[in-house]
Amino acid sequence: MALLRTILFSLVFYPGSLVSVTVALLLARDPISTQRHARRWASFFHWCTTHILGIETRVEGHRPDEPVLYAAKHQAMYETFDLLRLLPDPAIVLKQELIRVPLWGKVVENYGVIPVDREGSAGALRTMIASARRAVRAGRPLLIFPEGTRVPPGERPLLRPGFAGLYRAAGLPVVPIALDSGQVWPRRGAKQAGVVTMRFGTSIPPGLPRADIEARVHAAINALER
Repeated sequence: MALLRTILFSLVFYPGSLVSVTVALLLARDPISTQRHARRWASFFHWCTTHILGIETRVEGHRPDEPVLYAAKHQAMYETFDLLRLLPDPAIVLKQELIRVPLWGKVVENYGVIPVDREGSAGALRTMIASARRAVRAGRPLLIFPEGTRVPPGERPLLRPGFAGLYRAAGLPVVPIALDSGQVWPRRGAKQAGVVTMRFGTSIPPGLPRADIEARVHAAINALER
């Protein structure tokens, strides 16, 4: 049954996404309209995962009304879409390679993301900080996956250096997000019906020393790890 659900999900969501990206390219020419379109796309993803795959999201904790820096665990594609639905137009930190993808990259650029170069050059860091500050001035929250990439359940890699730089430059409180999507959404194989917990942790103030903020965020985003 799980395999059949996964195949049906692929037959519905991915062609629908192609239509969604095409519409965004044709109609969404500015950040506001592109962000609105992204919310609809995330809602479509949520509908597909709920009604086809049988996956539900359980939200725990408080999401502040004011802009903050959200730092989330990253185990699956699932949270990259569901956090678009749960957060108010977050400016997401993405690797630069995604912005260079034909067609898709233009939509991402219109939406307003924060590009990051994994090589960590000084110029790339300045670009990331400038993009983050523009988003903050626009009143948008920031979203980063500080471990840098998807990891299987149970793994707790150290935070990437870019997180500390973004934290210092943005000057925002940090809200860590622990999640367990990898339990139902493996990197390979059939998706499993079940519940994904999104746990929003206690807000951490700006201005802490690097070692302190990294230790607190690392512990908080891994709170659901077994």
